[in-house]
Amino acid sequence: MLWCAQISPNNPKLERIEALLLESSVLVCGEETAHHYGEIKNKLRIIGRPLPENDIWIAAIAIQYNLTLVTRDAHFQEIENLQTVVW
Repeated sequence: MLWCAQISPNNPKLERIEALLLESSVLVCGEETAHHYGEIKNKLRIIGRPLPENDIWIAAIAIQYNLTLVTRDAHFQEIENLQTVVW
């Protein structure tokens, strides 16, 4: 989960947000992720099946960390080596 908004210390939801963060794992998006992204994007380009950029990043992170992606978006089926569950 990515948090990038500034939160006021007076925000009544701050406690709930902090509790959620304590229960969450942070996955690093770095050089290895970019490598997976490039491979996925190139393979999709070759077969003529472009996907939205953000979805390629999501797939790259899932592949990097060997995670199963739970989604209703059928276009993720186009990505090789991506484990998905339709929900």
